[in-house]
Amino acid sequence: MNKTNFTADRVASFQCESEKKQSIYWDAKTPGFGLRVTAAGARAYVYESRLFGKTVRLTIGDARAWTLGKARTEAARLKTVIDDGKDPREVKAGERAAHEARKAEARRKDVTLGDAWLVYLEERRPRWSELHYRDHVDLSSVGGQPKKRGKGLTEPGPLAPLMPLKPSDLSADRISAWLKAEAAKRPARARLAFNLLRIFAGWCESKPEYRGLVDAQAVSTRIAKDTLPKRHAKADVLQREQLAAWFKAVWQIENPAMTTYLIALLITGARREEMAALKWDDVDFKWRSLSIADKVEDTGRMIPLTPFLASLLAELKRLNDTPPNIRQLRRLQQRGEYWRPSPWVFSSKTSADGRLAAPNRALHRVCQLVGIPPVTPHGLRRSFGTLAEWVEVPVGIVAQIMGHAPSALAEKHYRRRPLDLLRMWHDRIEAWLLEQAGIEFDASAAQAGLHAVK
Repeated sequence: MNKTNFTADRVASFQCESEKKQSIYWDAKTPGFGLRVTAAGARAYVYESRLFGKTVRLTIGDARAWTLGKARTEAARLKTVIDDGKDPREVKAGERAAHEARKAEARRKDVTLGDAWLVYLEERRPRWSELHYRDHVDLSSVGGQPKKRGKGLTEPGPLAPLMPLKPSDLSADRISAWLKAEAAKRPARARLAFNLLRIFAGWCESKPEYRGLVDAQAVSTRIAKDTLPKRHAKADVLQREQLAAWFKAVWQIENPAMTTYLIALLITGARREEMAALKWDDVDFKWRSLSIADKVEDTGRMIPLTPFLASLLAELKRLNDTPPNIRQLRRLQQRGEYWRPSPWVFSSKTSADGRLAAPNRALHRVCQLVGIPPVTPHGLRRSFGTLAEWVEVPVGIVAQIMGHAPSALAEKHYRRRPLDLLRMWHDRIEAWLLEQAGIEFDASAAQAGLHAVK
């Protein structure tokens, strides 16, 4: 190993020996300090020593970037590290890891609630229903968008004021003040927003990148109990003597899909989204059944298609399968569009996904015409369960049709009634509803006419 006292001029004159890929020149003044020169012309200062009996060679840096004095100082530092029994490479890797950890922690603490919320929605969406996902989006929306129905702009959701904040800023006092302000304007939405926020906080604790950022006391149920008004069970329901006027008012709705949809909610007791998500592939006119995307059962549930409801759906299908006139077809072609029947039973030309989305307004107008307190879509479901008692239907029958989770051991493990048994009782319920509404309907004739429907 040839050694030479390094000077700036001497270092600049070193060249790679011929027929070699690289040459290393060693400094006589600083042991282990050298210059590596490659055949391609690259020049870098190096340091070589022994650690635990093995040779350790480290690159200090490019000779163009490091002055000779600075490189010698670095070589002396590396010698000190090795003399202490440490590998400089491991020390450097540890320092780099610590630096990255500090940067990650800084980023973690700087993340906003809105940033984490978007990650949360993206991860959980496959496990949620579309309605549940839309609730999360709407409640956190900043608003300011043109309303899909009516004039004006949408209002910010209850969670919108919290989205720009850091999760670590969500103190109990801040959440309490926010919830109090929201509860004064929209208590039901505020309650839902707080519950979703609590679940989100639990999700944050399961993620290393967000763990420990949200104070558990900030989402304590005690805050909701102290701030929100007491929740009372809803009791909106149609009475037997109101059925005639209610059906009469429903027939006045100009949209046949909306008319049939509201009647279907009353006759089947299905949940609003379950019925709105019904597709024609889910309707079996031959065996008189509806395949419902159940909220509780992952596999869905099969319920009877009663004669009167079947006749209404058959008329909807006829309208759905009837192509537009020639003028309308030409307009579609000019726009580069093609006509095809809607896959949705309760289709809508104005909604984004092509199906009915907001029946509340139409149902509210119906109740105004009847002169009764507002009945919600869930109130129609409640009405089905209540009115069925007039026919003395077994409770288990009604629960299975409505998709209620079994509440007793026998119902859960030993009572899975076949469709034909459900149909017998369901037909009785529908016939009684029509009788109270004063609607004359020949079920036998209607069933005979359904054989042509496909």
